[in-house]
Amino acid sequence: KDAHWKLLKEMLLQIFETPKDHRKAKPFHDHVFVFSIVDDHIWFRNYQISVPHNESDKLPRGGLDKMTLIEVGPRFCLNPIKIFGGSFGGPTLYENPFYVSPNQIRALQKKKKAGTFAKKVKAKTRRKMHEINNHLEPDEFADMWKD
Repeated sequence: KDAHWKLLKEMLLQIFETPKDHRKAKPFHDHVFVFSIVDDHIWFRNYQISVPHNESDKLPRGGLDKMTLIEVGPRFCLNPIKIFGGSFGGPTLYENPFYVSPNQIRALQKKKKAGTFAKKVKAKTRRKMHEINNHLEPDEFADMWKD
């Protein structure tokens, strides 16, 4: 697909892959990590390979269809923001155009709240000006029922 997805695939392989011919590597595999790209996000899932246990621990030839995957977690989603040429800096190789930082979201919410407060103050001053401009005449029947 795109170059940045190929780069991220290689980075994830280098992080999670066991080095070839490593002296502490075990030949037994019982977990599977799945990285999938959906909606420009990287979804991580952790599965365990489950085999029904019989009298013998060996699985007969052709018995791979009896194996099942059980999701054991954790499950999370990664949203790539920027990819730099170096470890923590350097030229920007990729930048996510749809990413909005939490600081920008908070600033927009703050501006929205400030706008509602300004509307309230403006409405209050308009109401006072309306009361001053449209003065009510005293009611002639206001004292009628007072003793």
